[in-house]
Order: sequence, then structure tokens, then C-alpha cells
Amino acid sequence: MRAALRSSSNSAAVFRPLRPWSGFQAALLGLVAGAAWQVTQPALWRSQDYAALLFAGLALVGAACIAQRRAHRGVVWLLCVLAAACAMAAGCGARALAYQSQALDAALEGRDLRLTGIVAAMPEPAPWGMRFRFAVEHAEVAAKGQGAAVRAPALIELSWQGPRAGERAGAQAGPMPLTPGERWSLTVRLKAPHGLRNPHGFDQELWLWEQGVQATGYVRLGKAQARPQRLAQTGRYPVARLRQQLRDAIVAPHDADPAWQRARGVVAALVVGDQGAIDHRDWELFRATGVAHLMSISGLHITLFAWIAAALLGWAWRRSARCCLWLPAPTVALVGGVLLALAYALLSGWGLPAQRTVAMLAVVAGLRLAGARWPWHQVWLLALAAVVLADPWALWQAGFWLSFVAVGVLFAASARDEGAAQGLRARALALLRTQAVVTLALTPLSVLLFGQVSLVGVVANLLAIPWVTLVATPLALLGMVWPSLWQLAAASVLPLMAGLAWLAQAPAAQLFLPAAPAWAGLAAVAGGIWLVLRLPWPLRLMGLPLLLPALWWQPARPASGSFTLLAADVGQGNAVLVRTQSHSLLYDTGPRYGPQSDAGQRVLVPLLRALGERLDVLMLSHGDNDHIGGAAAVLRAQPQTALRGALDPQWPQSVQRSVTACVAGQRWAWDGVAFEVLHPLPGASASAAATAPNTLSCVLRIVGANGATALLAGDIERAQEAELLAGRAPLRADWLLVPHHGSKTSSSAEWIAAVAPRHAVVQAGYRNRYGHPAAPVMQRYRAQGVNVVTSARCGAALWSSAQPLQLACERRSKPRYWQSGSVSVN
Repeated sequence: MRAALRSSSNSAAVFRPLRPWSGFQAALLGLVAGAAWQVTQPALWRSQDYAALLFAGLALVGAACIAQRRAHRGVVWLLCVLAAACAMAAGCGARALAYQSQALDAALEGRDLRLTGIVAAMPEPAPWGMRFRFAVEHAEVAAKGQGAAVRAPALIELSWQGPRAGERAGAQAGPMPLTPGERWSLTVRLKAPHGLRNPHGFDQELWLWEQGVQATGYVRLGKAQARPQRLAQTGRYPVARLRQQLRDAIVAPHDADPAWQRARGVVAALVVGDQGAIDHRDWELFRATGVAHLMSISGLHITLFAWIAAALLGWAWRRSARCCLWLPAPTVALVGGVLLALAYALLSGWGLPAQRTVAMLAVVAGLRLAGARWPWHQVWLLALAAVVLADPWALWQAGFWLSFVAVGVLFAASARDEGAAQGLRARALALLRTQAVVTLALTPLSVLLFGQVSLVGVVANLLAIPWVTLVATPLALLGMVWPSLWQLAAASVLPLMAGLAWLAQAPAAQLFLPAAPAWAGLAAVAGGIWLVLRLPWPLRLMGLPLLLPALWWQPARPASGSFTLLAADVGQGNAVLVRTQSHSLLYDTGPRYGPQSDAGQRVLVPLLRALGERLDVLMLSHGDNDHIGGAAAVLRAQPQTALRGALDPQWPQSVQRSVTACVAGQRWAWDGVAFEVLHPLPGASASAAATAPNTLSCVLRIVGANGATALLAGDIERAQEAELLAGRAPLRADWLLVPHHGSKTSSSAEWIAAVAPRHAVVQAGYRNRYGHPAAPVMQRYRAQGVNVVTSARCGAALWSSAQPLQLACERRSKPRYWQSGSVSVN
């Protein structure tokens, strides 16, 4: 990549940098600023408001022209920034309004629809079936006769599930083979894109928004539905079809050795960008060693590919004098390298990192072809503005910032060392120095974005970058010409993975830090950049103090006698984090979503790390999947945790023996906060755990020093509620975890009256198949004046005993216009 950047600066063209106060440079800054402002808005404006903002930008352009004639350079610069910011914000808002207008009609959610459309991308196989993108051509309400036509979003994401456990695999039970470009008629159920919303969590709704997906759903395969029907093979999406053929050819040979099969998955990711082909255990290894960015088609791969392609094209073109007379070899190499990089990016699936890289390469190539040799920071700014202009919402993506900080450091290093590296030894040392500089500069940014840093990452990258980019990736790409090389590419991956596994076993290979506030994170990023500047070391070391706030940051904890509850958004399941001044307890761990995914891995472990929590107790209310599904992942990440309550029979005996069963009457105190188990009652039949686990749910009561009380009720049903009422258990509480997710079998009127909560939280998945929470249950709570919220609409819910009247919802406290249920300001 350094060579590519250096080649862009070694042109014999005339040096024509932008003046520091030029209007064009100001406009580039304004474009980025306007996009950054617009994408942080909680709601969209009206279309006429965006039109007014655009006219304001035009008026500012006129004012800048007047100021230019009067030689007010600073005023001109500021007016250009504001004009570009207004225009960009207006354009971005108008695009968002147009996109939002095509969203799925809320009346169609949960209804059977018959869709005709085309498979628009390479299907992603999964243990439970497959997931695929579908371009809708026609939609109608599913009916025995001709259904009424309806409007559906242009692009949706569907899952096609196989038979569930205990279900006979019949003709309609499993997914049929799909190929991009095929036209199908399917019966589906759709819903608006809806993701989990937790502090410091992944925003799936934004990710789907950027992908252009405006509905998700699943293929209906019941006896009452018409069967899926393949209608024709069209000529659309030929690149996606080629990607599928290549992926299948790479991973199709099933080796007896699982390590070989997993290595083939890495090769498939390097060729066609299918990250799902990489085993989840290997992803954990790559993240632990800081090389995950290498194991799928990234900007580094595409840039290297462009450089190699340009070098080969230039060499071949110079072999013909006639060709050189017709068109100079450097021009052919430059244009051809960018076009071939574009082809490789399309083959990789045209993901956002690939789009950003191609945009940056096109900017550099365009400047060189135009005969402009700008300073690196101006080239960097132009590339940044070009990418933001194409995709303003990329500003929310961690990969965007990692890419541009890395590119900026590489630009600076290339400009600084231009012409310095002569000979193989000098070039090798320059490569190592650049790698060290990039790693040092990106480490604070990784801490800010992910809350973690690989302490073995420098060594791992020094080994992995040249091996993956110069050995594994070229072999994988050449396999498209000679398929036997794919086996050799897989063989090259095996020793690398073995070396990474050895590094990952080092003590403290990863460092996890609590999520620092933005000011501390930005100071750390500035400190990292300062450390790599070409300054005397005494001046460089002045950047070290800027790192300290982010490295030593500790989130605020409750005062003595107080506690907080964070009801995490885990979908259809329970998970509540209880924090006192120096202790923490996790009540349930949410569901297992699939064979390789659960709430512990996806939500709770990242959340605990971001909050800097070290669990003292994990209390599992009972043995249902939606309560213990994430327990194994939590225990792996927090092995010191003591277990209470239910246990999973599949756990090792050593773990099962360490579980303390819940029994009414158990009490303890932490930091002036009292904990008491109210259920199950002593003498409850243990055999019920297998046949009716809800009846043995652990009910936990927590009381602060000021009397503020919380009650976590698990999945108890009306019979257990009646037992607690008859036993005169202390049920009065300010905050209640609604029993059994708001099921009809729980929350009797007598129970609600006895608890009399101010706030009640229902943890249930969005449009879940159980119908939780039941409408009559919600009516009973509201009839008694209870503020009842659901995790599907609230996201994670935060409550503090120090302020018992307040309940904070993640979706309400940090609203964004692309979120489910958001509307424009009309």
C-alpha cells in the first residue's frame, strides 16, 4: 500500500497544491461537517425544511462571492464551510426522507404476503437454514384466490429455516437451493428492521439502513401456505452468481480434518468476501490477536491488488512501443489498476470497506491524471469527502474511522520517507517501521471504538500482514484460474492459524477497558497520533499524558446503600444487571439464538466489558433457554463468577457442582443493599425443573437503604404468584421485572395490586412468536397506574434506587431517525 501511495506522489506533474484558505478545501470540510451533523439528528425534518436549508447554502455561496471581491479571505473560508455544510445536510436529509418513504407499511407486519422477486445476493448458509437478500418485483396479500396487491420495500432480507428439533423433514421443511438472479414466488412474513439496543452495542438497524434493506422476515412453509416456486433464471446479479460458484467450489470439498475445512473458509473469505464462511472460533482467535481485519477482503487487500495489477499492466504495456505511443504506460497502469480494483471489490460483495477503498484509489488516480500533486493531507481530505458524499452514514461505522486514520498515517509516512528506502534491507525496515507506526496510531482508536486492544497484536500483525497479503491472498486469487491452488492457499493458512493460537495463549493477550467518554477517547487518539509524528522524542512523549484518561477511566458506580438495574435488550429473554457500590449480579443471561450465537456472546459480555464490570454472582432463575442461553459465554468471560439458581444439564459436572440452588429465605447484603430470595419455597420438588421449570423460578427482592425496592420474578405463573400472596411474602416494589415476559399465564390482578410497582419492564422480543406481552396483561398493569415498558420499544432500561421515579430507555435517550418506529417531523 505504501508503494501505491508513493507512486501517486512521484508523478512528474506540476505541483499545484490547494491554498490553505482555498474555498474548495473549505467546501470539503463543510461537506464532512454537514453530513456529521445530519446523521446525528433524532428525527428527520420536513421536505420543505431541507429545501430551505439548501437555499440557505446557495445564499451563503453568494455571500462568499461578495466577500471574495473584498479580499476577506477568512470570511470567505468560513462562508464556504457553512454553504457546503448546509447543502450536504439538506441533500442527506432529502435522501433519508426518500428512503424512509419506501419503508414497510406497519399494517403489513406479521401478515402472510406472496412475493415475486429475484434473489439479489449470494445466500448465506447457516446451521438452521439460510439467509438471503430478495429484490421484490410484486407483492400481494396471500390468499386462496388472487390477493390484493400491496407495496413492499424494494429490497428485503429473508431467512429460510430448516426443520426444527423433532419436526419431520418433509418436502417443505427445509430450504431449497437458491442462486442469485433466480426469480421466485414465496409466501413470507415481514417486519420492519429491528435490532437490539444496548449501551455501547451494535446498531443493526443502521447497518441494514446502509445496506438498503427495509424489511426482514422469513419464508412461510406451513400446510396452509402455497409452496415456494422457482419461476426462472434471469440474467440479473451475474457477479453475485459468480461469487456463489466460487465460494461453493472452495468450501465444497469436505476434509476429514476440521482444521482444513476451517482453513477453506478463510480462503473463501479472502476470495469472495464471505465472512460467514469463517468459523466463529476462528473469528475469536483473529480478534484476540488483532488480525481480524486481514481475514476478509479489506482496504489493504484491494489496495495491494490494485498496486500489483497496475505494476503488471505497466510492465506488459511497455513491451509494445506502439501501445506506448498511443497511450503512456503509467496512465494505463493507473487506470487499469483502479478498474481492476473495482472488479475485485465487486467480486468481494461490494461491501462498505471495499467501496471506501475504491473511492480513495479513484481520488488519488484522478488527481494524478489531472496533473495535480497535492500534499497528502489535501488528498486525504478529498478522499474523505468523496466517501462521505457517497455514504454519509458511514460516519457511524468503526471501520470508516479505522480506514481513514490508517490511510492518513500511511500517506504521512509515505510523504515523509519518499525516496529514503533504497535496497531490500532498507525497504524491509521501512515496512516494519510503517507497521509499527500504524499499530501505535490505531491502538487508541481501537480502545475508543471497541474497548479492547490486543497486546500481542503488533507481533501478530508483523507476521500475518506479509503472510496473508503476499502468500495466502495471491494463492487464493490465482485459484480462480487454477483451482488446485485453493488447496495450497488453505495449506498456507494452517501454520498462520497455529502461530496465532500460540500467541493468543500468552498471559493477558487481550486488554479490555471500560468505555471512556468521547472527550477521553478523542484525547487518546490525538495522543497516539502525536506519538507517531516525526518529532524529537522528548516532544513525542508529550502525547503520553493524553492516553491516560482513556486507559484509567472507570465508570461511576452507585453510592453506598444504592443500586442500579440495567434490563438489557436481549430479545425474547431475560437479563438484568444489578450493580451496587462494589458488587454486581447478573440475573439471567438471555436466549441462545442459534448453534453459534447467544445473548451472552453478542450482548452481555461486550456490555459487561464496556461497563468495566466484574461479576460476583450469576443468578439463573430457571433452566429455560431464554434465561440460560448466554450463560456459558458469560462464564467463559467471567470465570470468577459464583453461580446461583438453575443449571444447564449440558454443562460440565465441575460447573454443575458449583451451583447454589435458590431457596426462599436466602439473604445477603452488599454495600448497604439487601438481597432476599422469595421463591422457590423450601421443599419444592426438584423434578419439576424438567417438566415445569417456570414453577421453580428464582424470585429475587432487592432493597436499597432508602427503601427503594426491585422485584425480579423470573417466569413464575399465577399459581406461584398465589403462593407468594398466601405466604404474605414482602412483594411491594418500585420496579418489577414482569413475570414470564407478560404471558397470559402470569400477572394476575391481585399480584399487580400487591406489588404496586411504579415501573414494570417486559423483556420480550419484537413481534415474537409467543405474542408476549399479552394485551390483557398490559391493560391490567396500566389500569393500576403502572408505567409499563417493553424492551422491544424501550431497548435497554436503566433504573436507579437513588431516583426511583425515573426510568431511562436506551431508544428514547438516544433516538435516531433510522430506528424502528421513528418518524419524520411533519
